[in-house]
Formats: sequence, C-alpha cells, structure tokens
Amino acid sequence: MPAYLKLIISVLVALVAWAAHHFGVKGGMVIPVLAAMMIIAVWLFPETRRLPGEENG
Repeated sequence: MPAYLKLIISVLVALVAWAAHHFGVKGGMVIPVLAAMMIIAVWLFPETRRLPGEENG
C-alpha cells in the first residue's frame, strides 16, 4: 500500500477516534486504544503478495 494511503487512513482513524472520545461516545478508552492499534498495524504489517502462478479464488 502506498505511503500516502497509509497516511490518509491513519489521519482518518485518528480523527474518528478523537471525535468519538471528545463527544462522549460510550466505550471509554477502548476507542482510542483500538485506533492506535489499527494505525500501528497499518504501518507495521506489509500487504500479502501473490506468488507467480497463483490464481484468484
């Protein structure tokens, strides 16, 4: 995944988590923690790649 898409996804996830926490959505600290874990996972884990000769499905 290109870095600019990772950056856009990270910013959107952070904004949604901030808004949910700021406006008092039930969930306490769960929402920001899950958002942080998602952002870390997007940057840490690479996409899977297909081997030559593999078909869809």
